Amino acid sequence: MHAGPPGSRRRILAFAAGALVTAAAAPASAALRFTDRRTLSFHHLHTGESLEATYWIDGRYQPRELERINRLLRDFRTGEVYPIDLELLDLLLALRRRLASRAPFQVISGYRSPATNAMLASLTEGVSSNSLHLSGQAIDIRLPDRSLGMMNRAALSLQGGGVGYYPRSDFIHLDVGRVRRW
Repeated sequence: MHAGPPGSRRRILAFAAGALVTAAAAPASAALRFTDRRTLSFHHLHTGESLEATYWIDGRYQPRELERINRLLRDFRTGEVYPIDLELLDLLLALRRRLASRAPFQVISGYRSPATNAMLASLTEGVSSNSLHLSGQAIDIRLPDRSLGMMNRAALSLQGGGVGYYPRSDFIHLDVGRVRRW
């Protein structure tokens, strides 16, 4: 078999290496393009509720499953339900896959109503008055089968939005705002 002109093998190898680097640096959503099903599971630490939902099947989001997720991730203090951003769900799935975890996300906080957020901001220095929790674009979580440090590093590597690391409180904050860390 003929190898082609000198250097062609090197060009092919360089191209392949470049493709791998590009794939590794791609946003979290890119990792989900070729899947036919997207399933997440949650356990809400404040309500005790658990849920496994296949929210995307064969190229379509599933409205009934999204409603179930929205309900579980509601403001547990007021009961107010708000639509959770679809990008956030996909980012959670990418994080779960990156960590090779099958455990449900333990939820500390999903959606927050304006009243709850204002109350928390008045009590705690780290709560933003314009938090992305208010628009269903943020979640505070942990995984029981992965260390918080491992979760933080994996979330940062996805470059999908903001990542807050709270080891004293034992959770990470994940959002689909601009890429940043704290």
